[in-house]
Amino acid sequence: MAAKKPEQALVEQWRDILALHARTQCELDRALHGHGLCASDFEVLDLLAEGTAADCGAAYRVQEISERVHLSQSALSRLIGRLEKDGLVDRVMCAEDRRGVKVVLTARGRALHGEVRPVQRAVLARMLAEAD
Repeated sequence: MAAKKPEQALVEQWRDILALHARTQCELDRALHGHGLCASDFEVLDLLAEGTAADCGAAYRVQEISERVHLSQSALSRLIGRLEKDGLVDRVMCAEDRRGVKVVLTARGRALHGEVRPVQRAVLARMLAEAD
């Protein structure tokens, strides 16, 4: 029975992490909805915006994005399609490998990211502070 207590504590800690993630994801979705985005949409925009200050636009292959935002390749392709349709990202030919396609943030996407970033960061700060 003594071996069960540490194991149970580990499981409870894991479930607390999952619950925090679920609550935070829901809060992000609610906060971003008014801007026409969901949390996953913002994560992609945020990743693409990371390189914009230094090189006027970061470009990532879909596979590279999926590794960073934890979405399946097919879910990410649909998400990118929606962002592209909304004029927030473009798909461009990869200069190094003409078979490859990279995703870049458009000026409209950069502007929306700048507008929404403080909203997303405020939700993260509030939700993670509540977890402490």
